[in-house]
Amino acid sequence: MKVLVVEDDPDIRELLTLFFVAKGHAVETANDGQEALRQLQHVQPDLMLLDVVLPKLDGWGVLTAVRAQSRIPVILLTSLDDTEDVIKGLSLGADDYLCKPFEIRELEARIQSIIRRLEPVAEPQRIARGAIEIDERAKTVTIHGEPIALSPKEFYLLALLASDLGRVYTNEEIITELWGSDSRATGADVKQSIYQLRSKIERDPHSPQWIRNVKGFGYKLVV
Repeated sequence: MKVLVVEDDPDIRELLTLFFVAKGHAVETANDGQEALRQLQHVQPDLMLLDVVLPKLDGWGVLTAVRAQSRIPVILLTSLDDTEDVIKGLSLGADDYLCKPFEIRELEARIQSIIRRLEPVAEPQRIARGAIEIDERAKTVTIHGEPIALSPKEFYLLALLASDLGRVYTNEEIITELWGSDSRATGADVKQSIYQLRSKIERDPHSPQWIRNVKGFGYKLVV
């Protein structure tokens, strides 16, 4: 893997370089935002680690320019830990956001998570659970043959529950699948999504037939 480290702090830049080289990866570095964009064209990296506070062109500007021409994974590394900064980074297209100071093992874990998400997945399939039919390729759901209009999050939540019928999915598992492992979503967000899905597919959302709550554990699909 080719990694582009964009960091103006020489100590952090050296630490990251030594780490990735030790892991067998090729590493290129940039000290400022303008150099980062030049390196992007020259190196064509597989992953970019991007500081936000940079001379000449800050990380926001670099990220915007990167996303205009590439879908390579970008992890922001920054001392800016305000919620609005995190939201801004993710909205501009960052794949992850890690605040300084950080543990190198946490960075490695986040990189592995991104790599897993980018790996080819199995061909989408049709899932039939009783009256519920889910077409993962067409992203459609029918119940008793009637199409049901679901939002993307509702669709993926139903597909998750249907993927292993009867299995209880915890709030944490649902958050990881729907929002990502680094999300700030909570059990309240899961509860709201469950309610919205029930309101679309259940005859009575307050007395659900299919999506059951297992108190203290999570949710499961029963047909």
